[in-house]
Amino acid sequence: MNPIKSFFIFLSFLLFFSFPLSNSLAISIPEENEVAKKFMTMIQKQQKILNDPIANHMIRQVGNHILSFLPPQPFKYSFYIVNDDVFNAFAGPGAHIFAYRGLITSLDSIDELAGIIGHEIAHAASRHVSESIDRSKFISIGSLAGMLAGAIIGSQSGSDSDAGATLMKGSMAIGQTAMLAFTRENETEADEKGIMFLKRSCFSPEGLQSGLMKIRALDFRGTEGIPDYVKTHPGTASRIAHVETILSDYIPPENKADCDTDFRFNMVKYRLLGLYAEIKPTFNTLNTQLKDNPSGTDAAAIHYGLGLVYARKSMREQAIFHLKKALSINIFDPMILVELGRIYLMNGEPQKALNTLKGIESEPVMGVMAKFHQAAAHLELRNLSTAKDLFNNVLNQAPETYPKAYYHLANILSLEKKKGLSHYYLGLYYAEINNNKTAIIHLNKALEHLKDKDDIKKAKDRLHQLKKEFSKNREKEQH
Repeated sequence: MNPIKSFFIFLSFLLFFSFPLSNSLAISIPEENEVAKKFMTMIQKQQKILNDPIANHMIRQVGNHILSFLPPQPFKYSFYIVNDDVFNAFAGPGAHIFAYRGLITSLDSIDELAGIIGHEIAHAASRHVSESIDRSKFISIGSLAGMLAGAIIGSQSGSDSDAGATLMKGSMAIGQTAMLAFTRENETEADEKGIMFLKRSCFSPEGLQSGLMKIRALDFRGTEGIPDYVKTHPGTASRIAHVETILSDYIPPENKADCDTDFRFNMVKYRLLGLYAEIKPTFNTLNTQLKDNPSGTDAAAIHYGLGLVYARKSMREQAIFHLKKALSINIFDPMILVELGRIYLMNGEPQKALNTLKGIESEPVMGVMAKFHQAAAHLELRNLSTAKDLFNNVLNQAPETYPKAYYHLANILSLEKKKGLSHYYLGLYYAEINNNKTAIIHLNKALEHLKDKDDIKKAKDRLHQLKKEFSKNREKEQH
């Protein structure tokens, strides 16, 4: 493993799994919120959070269901997926709970995911992160937020290590992390509280036990002799034994909650594999799974994931074939239909895309996604007015999820000979994808052509904001 990457993984373990039992020394809620705000700004700017509406909906459902059995909390909990193939999860400042994509795709059930999420919720509910921050409060809030964000970003592969190092620079010397060393006691407390929450929820607390066993098998094979303070999950073997003891006489209570929703865990798992995991090993794994069990309970999900991988390989006919196979098993499944419509569009068949997507626009989770693809199909068919209405509808509902809608609107406005507005929307698009330099160029060009006073004011306001951010970032780079 790259030594820089190893260091950042090590540091992230120290930061997010270092919690004493007492919260008497925890920093104030406003102080932690300030750290959390700066921390999240840095994370979001690096675009490391997976922006997938379907997967995000699932993890929020799991987290919020568990939270419904807790007393009122001092923070508003948020749940995120980090887009990296790492088997990890953690609680950040301000009750921001993160699970890595690699964690979800390595688990086998919604109960296992709920077990690990429940454990992280217990860390946040116990204010363990607050105490960790309190021990570091001699460091400025900005530096502390940079250190935390750098640890997360640096734990990922490729050039992300450099991005993490930039955020970490000047934040904290390696030796100073000793005060953040975690203990087995805090993990024990989080396990015990997590199980208590899970016992009341619709999830089986036994999922935490099997999840821990996967952690031990996948992450720490042959490393039992390594000291706990360099591991993500300290004392994994002893934790498994302790959890087994707690659950040895577990009988689901009569008043245990029912899962009123289908979390679609397998479909989401294979969606994450098909859309975001490394193509070659995923392709080989899914083909092997399908060959070994062509008509098993996971067949629809495997065909779905395989179809998504084929699309990434630009083998669209094969992608369509496997999505249709999945649809023959899960009839009218909107998760499959929305991707089938997208791939028809990629394959130059916009009318088939529209026919496939029809009716999904009212679906609570995938409706906006369907509208985005419908808009793109109408644009291909030169139904400009309909496309424009749909793209604007998408931006009114989820601008951060579909920044490409700004780009498409710019194209439509260009076709309509509205040069000023076209440059304005291009400016918004590049701002959304954090290319501030190009955004500023387009907003300046927009001001050369715009006539409407309101449009001019909006462009000037956005331009002023971007120039301020651009100048601030350049100052940081120079220092």
